[in-house]
Amino acid sequence: MNRDENDYWHMKPLQKKQFTRNIANSQEEINFKNLLMLYINTFIGANFAEGCMYSLDVGKTRMQMYGEEQKKTGAKPRKMFRTLYGIAVEEGPKALYAGFSAMVLRNFIFNSMRVMLYDIFRRPYIYVDSEHQESIRVHHAFMCGSAAGCIAQALANPFDIAKVRMQMEGRRKLLGLAPRSTSFPNVLQTVYRKSGIIGMWRGVGPSCMRACLMTAGDVGAYDLCKRNLKKHLGMREGLALRLASSMVAGLVASVLSNPADVIKSRMMNQPTDDKGKGLYYKNSLDCVYKLIREEGVMNLYKGLIPCWLRLGPWSVLFWLSVEQLRVWEGQTGF
Repeated sequence: MNRDENDYWHMKPLQKKQFTRNIANSQEEINFKNLLMLYINTFIGANFAEGCMYSLDVGKTRMQMYGEEQKKTGAKPRKMFRTLYGIAVEEGPKALYAGFSAMVLRNFIFNSMRVMLYDIFRRPYIYVDSEHQESIRVHHAFMCGSAAGCIAQALANPFDIAKVRMQMEGRRKLLGLAPRSTSFPNVLQTVYRKSGIIGMWRGVGPSCMRACLMTAGDVGAYDLCKRNLKKHLGMREGLALRLASSMVAGLVASVLSNPADVIKSRMMNQPTDDKGKGLYYKNSLDCVYKLIREEGVMNLYKGLIPCWLRLGPWSVLFWLSVEQLRVWEGQTGF
């Protein structure tokens, strides 16, 4: 085994071959152990960040649903902090963490996989620039982030449906509607019983679109920001660099992903008939059309402030914890 300057281990070749390649040596091989540790570290970091910021995700989902409720009852929409206060007072503080169990399981599939896949996908596109530094072009970073996010979300979609429905359950009880679920397994059983396996992937289109944009904005922007801050401002690997990069990543991810997040939440939360078909929207395009026609185009950015207030600090906590875990393992930064 050989160990390079970036602490990646490689198998010794049987015969040494001379060749020229435009990418960094540290990116030529994919090491299973490093990828596994990145997967585990990402899972730990994502749950740590969610533990601190999850209530804002509940508030964001509620705000995205208020347009539907307003059409039925004429209720006035609430602002972010009023929404969180109302949940805590009307349903109890525990409701601020409704669906957290589904989020933990989702993190194991979605967040861990999207970061690991991005690391794999970006390797062929990393090259050594004229200043002898490893670089990646913007469109390559965003392309790799989009692909990684789409694949991860396609696998994690059932967990997302369970999370959204569990987050809305308290509100349904206040409105006098029949309870749909009490726990994560019950949600999945109910969805499967009414809609079959296809129902487990309801809303997968906007969900994958959101994941593409969010991963491109979060993971891709974090990668690009770190490299450019090192290159143009001379910043070194450390807390300041990670903090600045994660703050930019959180903002970019929020702005890019919020419209798709609104559509995803509405598609997943809508009631279904006996055949498992949605009662409000036929498909994602129908949801977009009706939302813009009945509520206005700006409602695509409903919940942007709580989305950013959640994703911004979430991204900071996530990347700082992941990077620190890598440091403790003796690895270089992401």
